[in-house]
Amino acid sequence: PLLNIFLPRETYINQSGYSRSMFHKRGTALEYQGFFARHRLAIAATTLIGTIIGAGILGIPYVVAKVGFLYGLLLIIVLGIAFMLLNLFLGEIVLRTKEQHQLPGYAGKYLGIWGKRFMTFSMIVSLYGALIAYLIGEGATLHSIFHWGDPLWYTLIFFAVVSFIIYGGVRATGKVELFLISLLFLIVILIGIFSFRQIQPEHLLTFNPLYLFLPYGVILFAYVGLPSIPELQEVLGKERQKMKKAIIIGSVIPIILYILFVLVIVGIIGVEQFELLQPNERIATIALSIYSQPLLGLFANLLAVLSMFTSFLTIGIALVEIYEYDYRLPRQLSLALALGIPLFIALFNLTTFITVLGITGAVAGGLDGILLVLMYWKSKILGDRRPEYSLKPYRLVGILLIIMFALGLLYQLRETFF
Repeated sequence: PLLNIFLPRETYINQSGYSRSMFHKRGTALEYQGFFARHRLAIAATTLIGTIIGAGILGIPYVVAKVGFLYGLLLIIVLGIAFMLLNLFLGEIVLRTKEQHQLPGYAGKYLGIWGKRFMTFSMIVSLYGALIAYLIGEGATLHSIFHWGDPLWYTLIFFAVVSFIIYGGVRATGKVELFLISLLFLIVILIGIFSFRQIQPEHLLTFNPLYLFLPYGVILFAYVGLPSIPELQEVLGKERQKMKKAIIIGSVIPIILYILFVLVIVGIIGVEQFELLQPNERIATIALSIYSQPLLGLFANLLAVLSMFTSFLTIGIALVEIYEYDYRLPRQLSLALALGIPLFIALFNLTTFITVLGITGAVAGGLDGILLVLMYWKSKILGDRRPEYSLKPYRLVGILLIIMFALGLLYQLRETFF
Protein backbone atom coordinates (compact mmCIF):
# COMPACT_ATOMS: atom_id res chain seq x y z
CA PRO A 1 0.00 0.00 0.00
CA LEU A 2 1.23 3.80 0.29
CA LEU A 3 1.80 4.39 -3.38
CA ASN A 4 1.39 8.18 -3.44
CA ILE A 5 4.05 10.64 -2.43
CA PHE A 6 4.21 14.41 -2.21
CA LEU A 7 6.78 15.78 -4.64
CA PRO A 8 6.39 19.55 -4.67
CA ARG A 9 8.53 20.40 -7.68
CA GLU A 10 8.50 19.14 -11.25
CA THR A 11 6.60 15.90 -10.78
CA TYR A 12 4.89 13.60 -8.31
CA ILE A 13 3.80 9.99 -8.31
CA ASN A 14 0.15 9.06 -8.18
CA GLN A 15 -1.24 5.78 -6.86
CA SER A 16 -0.95 4.02 -10.19
CA GLY A 17 2.74 4.64 -10.41
CA TYR A 18 3.02 7.05 -13.31
CA SER A 19 4.23 10.63 -13.06
CA ARG A 20 2.09 13.66 -13.47
CA SER A 21 3.49 16.27 -15.80
CA MET A 22 4.50 19.62 -14.38
CA PHE A 23 1.80 21.05 -16.66
CA HIS A 24 -0.99 19.19 -14.84
CA LYS A 25 -2.38 21.43 -12.13
CA ARG A 26 -3.15 19.65 -8.89
CA GLY A 27 -6.85 19.52 -8.12
CA THR A 28 -8.01 19.75 -11.73
CA ALA A 29 -10.13 16.93 -13.09
CA LEU A 30 -8.44 14.06 -14.89
CA GLU A 31 -9.64 13.62 -18.45
CA TYR A 32 -11.55 10.42 -19.26
CA GLN A 33 -13.45 9.33 -22.33
CA GLY A 34 -16.26 6.88 -23.06
CA PHE A 35 -16.95 4.29 -20.35
CA PHE A 36 -14.51 5.81 -17.85
CA ALA A 37 -16.01 9.29 -18.18
CA ARG A 38 -19.41 7.87 -17.21
CA HIS A 39 -18.13 5.83 -14.27
CA ARG A 40 -15.92 8.16 -12.28
CA LEU A 41 -17.33 6.83 -8.99
CA ALA A 42 -16.18 3.29 -9.83
CA ILE A 43 -12.74 4.55 -10.88
CA ALA A 44 -12.39 6.55 -7.66
CA ALA A 45 -13.37 3.56 -5.50
CA THR A 46 -10.99 1.30 -7.45
CA THR A 47 -8.20 3.85 -7.03
CA LEU A 48 -8.56 3.59 -3.27
CA ILE A 49 -8.89 -0.21 -3.32
CA GLY A 50 -5.80 -0.55 -5.49
CA THR A 51 -3.79 1.56 -3.05
CA ILE A 52 -4.97 -0.33 0.03
CA ILE A 53 -4.53 -3.90 -1.19
CA GLY A 54 -0.90 -4.97 -1.39
CA ALA A 55 1.61 -7.21 0.33
CA GLY A 56 -0.16 -6.83 3.67
CA ILE A 57 -2.86 -9.33 2.69
CA LEU A 58 -0.18 -12.03 2.34
CA GLY A 59 0.86 -11.67 5.97
CA ILE A 60 -2.54 -11.49 7.67
CA PRO A 61 -3.44 -15.23 7.66
CA TYR A 62 -0.37 -16.31 9.65
CA VAL A 63 -0.68 -13.69 12.41
CA VAL A 64 -4.42 -14.37 12.67
CA ALA A 65 -3.79 -18.13 12.87
CA LYS A 66 -1.33 -17.50 15.74
CA VAL A 67 -3.81 -15.61 17.89
CA GLY A 68 -7.05 -17.26 16.72
CA PHE A 69 -9.44 -16.65 13.85
CA LEU A 70 -12.35 -15.13 15.79
CA TYR A 71 -10.16 -12.59 17.57
CA GLY A 72 -8.34 -11.89 14.30
CA LEU A 73 -11.68 -11.41 12.57
CA LEU A 74 -12.62 -8.83 15.21
CA LEU A 75 -9.34 -6.97 14.63
CA ILE A 76 -9.81 -7.00 10.85
CA ILE A 77 -13.27 -5.47 11.23
CA VAL A 78 -12.37 -2.93 13.95
CA LEU A 79 -9.20 -1.70 12.23
CA GLY A 80 -10.99 -1.69 8.88
CA ILE A 81 -13.72 0.56 10.28
CA ALA A 82 -11.08 2.75 11.96
CA PHE A 83 -9.31 3.28 8.64
CA MET A 84 -12.58 3.89 6.85
CA LEU A 85 -13.14 6.75 9.32
CA LEU A 86 -9.61 8.04 8.73
CA ASN A 87 -10.19 7.90 4.97
CA LEU A 88 -13.41 9.88 5.41
CA PHE A 89 -11.64 12.37 7.68
CA LEU A 90 -8.95 12.92 5.06
CA GLY A 91 -11.56 13.19 2.33
CA GLU A 92 -13.22 16.04 4.20
CA ILE A 93 -9.83 17.67 4.84
CA VAL A 94 -9.13 17.57 1.10
CA LEU A 95 -12.52 19.07 0.28
CA ARG A 96 -12.12 21.79 2.93
CA THR A 97 -8.83 22.93 1.39
CA LYS A 98 -8.68 25.06 -1.77
CA GLU A 99 -5.13 24.07 -2.70
CA GLN A 100 -4.39 20.38 -3.19
CA HIS A 101 -1.49 18.79 -1.34
CA GLN A 102 -0.34 15.36 -0.32
CA LEU A 103 -0.31 14.20 3.30
CA PRO A 104 2.75 16.22 4.42
CA GLY A 105 1.28 19.33 2.81
CA TYR A 106 -2.04 18.99 4.64
CA ALA A 107 -0.20 18.24 7.89
CA GLY A 108 1.89 21.38 7.42
CA LYS A 109 -1.19 23.52 6.73
CA TYR A 110 -3.18 22.35 9.74
CA LEU A 111 -0.53 21.21 12.27
CA GLY A 112 2.47 23.36 11.41
CA ILE A 113 6.06 22.49 10.54
CA TRP A 114 6.38 19.67 13.09
CA GLY A 115 3.20 18.07 11.84
CA LYS A 116 4.64 18.11 8.33
CA ARG A 117 7.93 16.66 9.56
CA PHE A 118 6.24 13.82 11.44
CA MET A 119 4.04 13.01 8.44
CA THR A 120 7.05 13.04 6.11
CA PHE A 121 8.93 10.73 8.49
CA SER A 122 5.93 8.40 8.59
CA MET A 123 5.75 8.24 4.80
CA ILE A 124 9.49 7.53 4.51
CA VAL A 125 9.17 4.69 7.04
CA SER A 126 6.22 3.33 5.08
CA LEU A 127 8.08 3.40 1.77
CA TYR A 128 11.22 1.74 3.12
CA GLY A 129 9.20 -0.84 5.04
CA ALA A 130 7.24 -1.76 1.94
CA LEU A 131 10.39 -2.07 -0.21
CA ILE A 132 12.04 -4.34 2.36
CA ALA A 133 8.91 -6.51 2.61
CA TYR A 134 8.66 -6.82 -1.19
CA LEU A 135 12.32 -7.83 -1.54
CA ILE A 136 11.99 -10.54 1.09
CA GLY A 137 8.56 -11.64 -0.15
CA GLU A 138 9.62 -11.87 -3.80
CA GLY A 139 12.62 -14.00 -2.95
CA ALA A 140 10.58 -16.44 -0.87
CA THR A 141 7.68 -16.59 -3.34
CA LEU A 142 9.85 -17.11 -6.42
CA HIS A 143 11.74 -19.85 -4.60
CA SER A 144 8.42 -21.51 -3.78
CA ILE A 145 7.47 -21.45 -7.47
CA PHE A 146 10.73 -22.81 -8.89
CA HIS A 147 11.86 -25.04 -5.96
CA TRP A 148 15.52 -24.54 -6.80
CA GLY A 149 18.42 -22.69 -5.25
CA ASP A 150 18.21 -20.30 -2.33
CA PRO A 151 15.55 -17.60 -1.76
CA LEU A 152 18.35 -15.03 -1.52
CA TRP A 153 19.30 -15.71 -5.15
CA TYR A 154 15.78 -14.85 -6.27
CA THR A 155 15.84 -11.70 -4.13
CA LEU A 156 19.03 -10.61 -5.90
CA ILE A 157 17.63 -11.42 -9.35
CA PHE A 158 14.42 -9.53 -8.58
CA PHE A 159 16.41 -6.59 -7.23
CA ALA A 160 18.59 -6.48 -10.35
CA VAL A 161 15.54 -6.43 -12.64
CA VAL A 162 13.57 -3.75 -10.78
CA SER A 163 16.68 -1.61 -10.24
CA PHE A 164 17.35 -1.65 -13.97
CA ILE A 165 13.75 -0.63 -14.68
CA ILE A 166 13.76 2.11 -12.02
CA TYR A 167 17.09 3.42 -13.33
CA GLY A 168 15.51 3.73 -16.76
CA GLY A 169 12.49 5.52 -15.33
CA VAL A 170 9.87 3.12 -16.72
CA ARG A 171 6.60 3.31 -14.79
CA ALA A 172 3.69 1.00 -14.22
CA THR A 173 0.23 2.14 -15.32
CA GLY A 174 -3.06 2.21 -13.49
CA LYS A 175 -4.45 -0.50 -15.76
CA VAL A 176 -1.90 -2.97 -14.34
CA GLU A 177 -3.13 -2.45 -10.77
CA LEU A 178 -6.76 -2.72 -11.85
CA PHE A 179 -6.03 -5.98 -13.67
CA LEU A 180 -4.20 -7.45 -10.67
CA ILE A 181 -7.02 -6.49 -8.30
CA SER A 182 -9.50 -8.27 -10.55
CA LEU A 183 -7.29 -11.36 -10.59
CA LEU A 184 -6.98 -11.23 -6.82
CA PHE A 185 -10.75 -11.38 -6.42
CA LEU A 186 -10.91 -14.27 -8.90
CA ILE A 187 -8.17 -16.24 -7.11
CA VAL A 188 -9.86 -15.79 -3.71
CA ILE A 189 -13.17 -17.02 -5.17
CA LEU A 190 -11.51 -20.03 -6.82
CA ILE A 191 -9.60 -20.91 -3.67
CA GLY A 192 -12.83 -20.81 -1.69
CA ILE A 193 -14.72 -22.96 -4.23
CA PHE A 194 -12.09 -25.65 -4.78
CA SER A 195 -10.79 -25.79 -1.23
CA PHE A 196 -14.06 -25.47 0.69
CA ARG A 197 -14.00 -29.12 1.79
CA GLN A 198 -10.44 -28.72 3.09
CA ILE A 199 -11.47 -26.05 5.59
CA GLN A 200 -11.31 -27.56 9.06
CA PRO A 201 -13.54 -25.86 11.67
CA GLU A 202 -11.07 -26.63 14.47
CA HIS A 203 -8.52 -24.35 12.76
CA LEU A 204 -10.97 -21.48 13.20
CA LEU A 205 -11.73 -22.08 16.88
CA THR A 206 -8.26 -21.74 18.44
CA PHE A 207 -7.28 -18.81 20.66
CA ASN A 208 -3.88 -17.92 22.13
CA PRO A 209 -3.91 -14.76 24.31
CA LEU A 210 -0.10 -14.64 24.26
CA TYR A 211 -0.29 -13.20 20.73
CA LEU A 212 -3.05 -10.63 21.25
CA PHE A 213 -0.96 -7.81 19.74
CA LEU A 214 0.81 -9.79 17.02
CA PRO A 215 -1.72 -9.15 14.21
CA TYR A 216 -2.10 -5.43 14.93
CA GLY A 217 0.77 -4.01 12.87
CA VAL A 218 0.33 -6.40 9.95
CA ILE A 219 -3.39 -5.66 9.63
CA LEU A 220 -2.69 -1.93 9.96
CA PHE A 221 -0.15 -2.17 7.13
CA ALA A 222 -2.76 -3.90 4.98
CA TYR A 223 -5.27 -1.05 5.40
CA VAL A 224 -3.14 2.00 4.74
CA GLY A 225 -4.29 3.71 1.54
CA LEU A 226 -4.47 7.30 2.77
CA PRO A 227 -2.16 8.87 0.16
CA SER A 228 -4.64 8.07 -2.63
CA ILE A 229 -7.45 10.14 -1.07
CA PRO A 230 -6.25 13.54 -2.39
CA GLU A 231 -6.28 12.13 -5.91
CA LEU A 232 -9.94 11.14 -5.72
CA GLN A 233 -11.13 14.69 -6.27
CA GLU A 234 -9.17 14.73 -9.53
CA VAL A 235 -10.72 11.41 -10.56
CA LEU A 236 -14.24 12.59 -9.70
CA GLY A 237 -13.87 16.01 -11.34
CA LYS A 238 -17.18 17.87 -11.08
CA GLU A 239 -18.73 14.92 -9.23
CA ARG A 240 -16.95 15.64 -5.94
CA GLN A 241 -20.19 15.15 -4.06
CA LYS A 242 -19.61 11.42 -4.68
CA MET A 243 -16.31 11.36 -2.80
CA LYS A 244 -17.86 10.16 0.45
CA LYS A 245 -19.55 7.25 -1.34
CA ALA A 246 -16.34 6.39 -3.22
CA ILE A 247 -14.36 6.33 0.04
CA ILE A 248 -16.91 4.12 1.79
CA ILE A 249 -17.01 1.63 -1.10
CA GLY A 250 -13.22 1.68 -1.47
CA SER A 251 -12.78 1.08 2.28
CA VAL A 252 -15.42 -1.64 2.76
CA ILE A 253 -14.39 -3.92 -0.12
CA PRO A 254 -10.87 -4.59 1.29
CA ILE A 255 -12.45 -5.52 4.65
CA ILE A 256 -14.67 -8.11 2.94
CA LEU A 257 -11.81 -9.43 0.83
CA TYR A 258 -9.50 -9.79 3.84
CA ILE A 259 -12.16 -11.65 5.83
CA LEU A 260 -12.79 -14.14 3.01
CA PHE A 261 -9.08 -14.58 2.29
CA VAL A 262 -8.19 -15.20 5.94
CA LEU A 263 -11.18 -17.52 6.47
CA VAL A 264 -10.08 -19.76 3.60
CA ILE A 265 -6.33 -19.75 4.29
CA VAL A 266 -6.52 -20.20 8.08
CA GLY A 267 -9.31 -22.78 7.73
CA ILE A 268 -7.21 -24.86 5.34
CA ILE A 269 -3.76 -24.51 6.90
CA GLY A 270 -4.16 -23.80 10.62
CA VAL A 271 -1.52 -22.54 13.01
CA GLU A 272 0.30 -25.86 13.47
CA GLN A 273 1.09 -26.27 9.78
CA PHE A 274 2.05 -22.59 9.50
CA GLU A 275 4.57 -23.13 12.30
CA LEU A 276 6.26 -25.96 10.38
CA LEU A 277 7.32 -23.48 7.72
CA GLN A 278 10.41 -21.25 7.76
CA PRO A 279 9.71 -17.63 8.87
CA ASN A 280 9.69 -16.25 5.32
CA GLU A 281 7.57 -19.15 4.06
CA ARG A 282 4.65 -18.08 6.23
CA ILE A 283 3.36 -15.97 3.37
CA ALA A 284 -0.24 -16.97 2.62
CA THR A 285 0.27 -17.96 -1.02
CA ILE A 286 3.37 -20.03 -0.24
CA ALA A 287 1.60 -21.90 2.54
CA LEU A 288 -1.35 -22.49 0.22
CA SER A 289 0.87 -23.95 -2.51
CA ILE A 290 2.39 -26.38 0.02
CA TYR A 291 -0.69 -27.52 1.92
CA SER A 292 -3.56 -27.08 -0.53
CA GLN A 293 -4.30 -27.12 -4.26
CA PRO A 294 -0.85 -26.93 -5.96
CA LEU A 295 -2.25 -25.36 -9.13
CA LEU A 296 -4.23 -22.69 -7.27
CA GLY A 297 -1.22 -22.14 -5.04
CA LEU A 298 0.90 -21.57 -8.14
CA PHE A 299 -1.57 -19.01 -9.52
CA ALA A 300 -1.75 -17.30 -6.14
CA ASN A 301 2.05 -17.14 -5.94
CA LEU A 302 2.27 -15.71 -9.45
CA LEU A 303 -0.28 -13.07 -8.51
CA ALA A 304 1.73 -12.23 -5.39
CA VAL A 305 4.90 -11.90 -7.49
CA LEU A 306 3.20 -9.57 -9.98
CA SER A 307 1.56 -7.47 -7.27
CA MET A 308 4.80 -6.98 -5.34
CA PHE A 309 6.68 -6.33 -8.60
CA THR A 310 4.45 -3.44 -9.69
CA SER A 311 4.26 -2.06 -6.16
CA PHE A 312 8.06 -2.15 -5.78
CA LEU A 313 8.45 -0.21 -9.03
CA THR A 314 5.94 2.44 -7.94
CA ILE A 315 7.36 2.92 -4.45
CA GLY A 316 10.98 2.64 -5.58
CA ILE A 317 10.55 5.40 -8.15
CA ALA A 318 8.71 7.58 -5.62
CA LEU A 319 11.50 7.21 -3.06
CA VAL A 320 14.21 7.92 -5.63
CA GLU A 321 12.40 11.08 -6.69
CA ILE A 322 12.02 12.28 -3.10
CA TYR A 323 15.80 12.42 -2.84
CA GLU A 324 16.31 13.65 -6.40
CA TYR A 325 13.62 16.36 -6.57
CA ASP A 326 12.91 17.32 -2.96
CA TYR A 327 16.48 17.17 -1.67
CA ARG A 328 18.21 17.81 -5.01
CA LEU A 329 20.66 14.93 -4.61
CA PRO A 330 22.44 13.47 -7.68
CA ARG A 331 20.44 10.70 -9.35
CA GLN A 332 23.06 8.03 -8.65
CA LEU A 333 23.11 8.88 -4.94
CA SER A 334 19.31 8.99 -4.88
CA LEU A 335 19.18 5.49 -6.36
CA ALA A 336 21.73 4.24 -3.84
CA LEU A 337 19.84 5.68 -0.85
CA ALA A 338 16.43 4.49 -2.02
CA LEU A 339 17.39 0.96 -3.06
CA GLY A 340 20.60 0.23 -1.16
CA ILE A 341 19.10 0.28 2.35
CA PRO A 342 16.33 -2.29 1.61
CA LEU A 343 18.85 -4.52 -0.19
CA PHE A 344 21.27 -4.39 2.76
CA ILE A 345 18.55 -5.39 5.23
CA ALA A 346 17.30 -8.21 2.98
CA LEU A 347 20.80 -9.56 2.21
CA PHE A 348 21.85 -9.76 5.84
CA ASN A 349 18.54 -11.28 6.93
CA LEU A 350 17.96 -8.57 9.53
CA THR A 351 14.20 -9.11 9.58
CA THR A 352 11.43 -11.32 8.22
CA PHE A 353 8.50 -10.59 5.93
CA ILE A 354 5.93 -10.71 8.75
CA THR A 355 8.09 -8.69 11.15
CA VAL A 356 8.72 -5.83 8.74
CA LEU A 357 4.99 -5.62 7.94
CA GLY A 358 4.19 -5.42 11.65
CA ILE A 359 6.79 -2.76 12.45
CA THR A 360 5.94 -0.62 9.43
CA GLY A 361 2.19 -0.87 10.01
CA ALA A 362 2.31 -0.07 13.73
CA VAL A 363 4.80 2.82 13.44
CA ALA A 364 3.83 4.48 10.16
CA GLY A 365 0.14 3.58 10.27
CA GLY A 366 -0.07 4.65 13.89
CA LEU A 367 1.59 8.01 13.24
CA ASP A 368 -0.64 8.59 10.23
CA GLY A 369 -3.74 7.85 12.30
CA ILE A 370 -2.81 10.18 15.16
CA LEU A 371 -1.87 13.05 12.86
CA LEU A 372 -4.96 12.64 10.70
CA VAL A 373 -7.37 12.88 13.63
CA LEU A 374 -5.64 16.09 14.78
CA MET A 375 -5.64 17.46 11.22
CA TYR A 376 -9.35 16.68 10.88
CA TRP A 377 -10.25 18.63 14.00
CA LYS A 378 -8.11 21.61 12.97
CA SER A 379 -9.51 21.62 9.41
CA LYS A 380 -13.01 22.14 10.85
CA ILE A 381 -11.73 25.52 12.08
CA LEU A 382 -9.05 26.51 9.58
CA GLY A 383 -10.43 25.08 6.34
CA ASP A 384 -10.79 27.62 3.51
CA ARG A 385 -13.41 25.87 1.38
CA ARG A 386 -16.93 24.55 1.91
CA PRO A 387 -16.72 20.74 1.58
CA GLU A 388 -19.11 18.56 -0.41
CA TYR A 389 -19.67 16.49 2.74
CA SER A 390 -19.11 17.19 6.41
CA LEU A 391 -18.96 14.67 9.25
CA LYS A 392 -19.44 15.29 12.94
CA PRO A 393 -16.30 16.20 14.94
CA TYR A 394 -16.30 12.70 16.50
CA ARG A 395 -14.34 13.90 19.53
CA LEU A 396 -14.73 10.74 21.59
CA VAL A 397 -14.09 8.45 18.63
CA GLY A 398 -11.06 10.52 17.67
CA ILE A 399 -9.63 10.34 21.19
CA LEU A 400 -10.12 6.56 21.25
CA LEU A 401 -8.40 6.24 17.87
CA ILE A 402 -5.45 8.33 19.06
CA ILE A 403 -5.12 6.20 22.20
CA MET A 404 -5.28 2.97 20.16
CA PHE A 405 -2.69 4.13 17.63
CA ALA A 406 -0.39 5.50 20.33
CA LEU A 407 -0.51 2.32 22.42
CA GLY A 408 0.08 0.17 19.34
CA LEU A 409 3.04 2.31 18.28
CA LEU A 410 4.61 2.24 21.76
CA TYR A 411 4.09 -1.52 22.06
CA GLN A 412 5.75 -2.14 18.70
CA LEU A 413 8.71 0.09 19.56
CA ARG A 414 9.16 -1.73 22.87
CA GLU A 415 9.01 -5.14 21.17
CA THR A 416 11.46 -4.04 18.48
CA PHE A 417 14.13 -2.21 20.47
CA PHE A 418 13.85 -3.41 24.09
